[in-house]
Amino acid sequence: MLFRYTAACVLLAAAFPALAQADTDAQSPPTVDLELNTITDTDSACRLSFVAHNRTTSAIDKVVFETVIFDGAGGVATLSLFDFRDLPQGRPRVRQFDVPGIPCASIARVLINGANTCTAAGAESDICDSALSTRSRIDVELLG
Repeated sequence: MLFRYTAACVLLAAAFPALAQADTDAQSPPTVDLELNTITDTDSACRLSFVAHNRTTSAIDKVVFETVIFDGAGGVATLSLFDFRDLPQGRPRVRQFDVPGIPCASIARVLINGANTCTAAGAESDICDSALSTRSRIDVELLG
């Protein structure tokens, strides 16, 4: 009898974290996660690598973000349009962008100023702005 009780407790304890995680996932709001993953100097530019993960309920056909690069003094170094192309639902994508004439060491912050273009299910959408979640894996801040 003691064995059955102990086995049942072990099974319940093992099941609850999985159930709690499934419940948390079900309640998580849909997001378009954008992570600044690395920056690397090339011969003539600073290459920014992003990991984008569309965690919304539909595929994004095309997204172009207006992106602002700030130097260490807080000044705007450049403003560019970064074309992230398509972002399939539920699948991560890596996108790289070269910013010419700017050494990576001079970049302090990157701001996603908003979606210049966002198309989902063949129509213009605001999901690229409303669901945007940003973070940085490196010392350069990513804001959105």
